[in-house]
Amino acid sequence: MAQLFTPGADALYRLALMTGVACLVGLPVLAAGIVRSNYVTGVGIAPAQPLPFSHKHHSGELGIQCRYCHTTVDREATAGIPPTHTCMTCHSQIWTGSEMLKPVRDSYAQDKPLEWVRLNKLPQYVYYNHSVHVTKGIGCSTCHGDVTSMQMTYRANAFEMQFCLDCHRAPEKYVRTPDQVWNMTWKPPADQATLGPKLVAQYHIRGGERLTECGICHR
Repeated sequence: MAQLFTPGADALYRLALMTGVACLVGLPVLAAGIVRSNYVTGVGIAPAQPLPFSHKHHSGELGIQCRYCHTTVDREATAGIPPTHTCMTCHSQIWTGSEMLKPVRDSYAQDKPLEWVRLNKLPQYVYYNHSVHVTKGIGCSTCHGDVTSMQMTYRANAFEMQFCLDCHRAPEKYVRTPDQVWNMTWKPPADQATLGPKLVAQYHIRGGERLTECGICHR
């Protein structure tokens, strides 16, 4: 009777079996890696905008503070996107003929807002209030990175749940004095371990497990 399988068939079967097991184990790991990759989260990627606005130039070099453009950041839940007339307070006087700024002039003349590509966004089921954070000593750079060094603005953090919980569980590590909230290059001072708890008490930040209750963010 002729032999049904070649001498190497057993080795091929074992190889196929091992490959199948490796795929079953590896695919979830690969999928998790893709989901957390910058390609999916957008971290570090500066998308094309209606015009190449530079935070580095305006905030870093010229020293224009966050609240000049993001006027509601310390009063409302959203930071606010500056209307075109805010840009024109300067650019009606300087760089008036710049081709790069033509979209700004057209927007102002047509009374049609510029359509900026949003960088930082949370799921609809997550509630976040900018004013609560900045008035309680959490600086802009904690979430947005050093915007004053960004030629083209990009997303600095993925804002996964763990990112928020780290701060909510230990706010004393992140709170700053009021004069440092807008400092984009802030680093925790040497006495943060002592200063932090004092600031938490000063700002009346709720401690313990209350900041990690589900209803704080999911409303």
